[in-house]
Order: sequence, then C-alpha cells, then structure tokens
Amino acid sequence: MIAETICSAVSAAGLGIAAVTAYRKRFLAAARIAAYSLVPVALVMTGIVGWLADTAFSPTAWAGFVLLGGAWLLFATTRAVERRRGGTRKERRAAARAAREDAVAPAASAPSLGPAARQSGPPATRPAAPPAAAPRGQDDFSDIEAILKKHGI
Repeated sequence: MIAETICSAVSAAGLGIAAVTAYRKRFLAAARIAAYSLVPVALVMTGIVGWLADTAFSPTAWAGFVLLGGAWLLFATTRAVERRRGGTRKERRAAARAAREDAVAPAASAPSLGPAARQSGPPATRPAAPPAAAPRGQDDFSDIEAILKKHGI
C-alpha cells in the first residue's frame, strides 16, 4: 500500500514539473518528463510494484536470492580454477595424449624403413649464413643524420 502511494506521489510531482516546463515553452522536454513520470503509475497498475514489495519483505525470497548468489559464486570459482589449471580434466588428458604422440621425432623411424626408403646423396647441411650487413649502430645513426639534415639541423 505504501509503495503504491509513493509511486503515485512521484508521478504527480513529475507531471507538475512537466507542466512548469511546458509553461516555459520547452514542449519537447515537457513531453519527455511527462513520459518518465507516468512510468511509476503504470507499474502500480500492472501489479509489478506489489509483487516487488511482497518479494522485498519475504524471507523466503531473500533465501532464494542468497542461494542464487551462492550458486553463481560456485560457478565463478570453478571456472577460475579451470582457467588456472589449463582447462577441464578431459581437455588436459587430450593435451597430454597429443604431447606423447608428438614426442617421437618423425626422422627417428627412418632407419627401420629399410635401405630403399633411405635417401641417397650427401646429408642435408645448414644453409650458409646471410652476408654480414653493416653494424646496426651505424645504420641507426645514418638514419638519424638524414632526418636531421632534412630538417636543417
């Protein structure tokens, strides 16, 4: 009962402010204020305010909110632990299995393939190192010098 009275008073005050705003020739703002001030009365008429008032003063409803909060806290904690460990147990097992399969080098089984599978010719060597460029410090200073000359410094 008190919630409905408060909502009606807020709506009446809002409509009064809208009337003063319209008197000052600000009709668009007055219409917007009137729209906002009609919302509390509409909520009372639909019964939402009564339902919220009953919920706010109900110990059973508050116990339900506490249980919902506890469930959310458990979900958040388990997700944080999963992220810290690196996924669920099933994902960790799959990753460990893949790591064991990849542990064997592909060339390790080449000798067991027999003489026909072996490559003939010299073993592969590393490519030659690229030609040595000028020291890095000299390149940096030449770029800086070019910029300074460009600006006349």
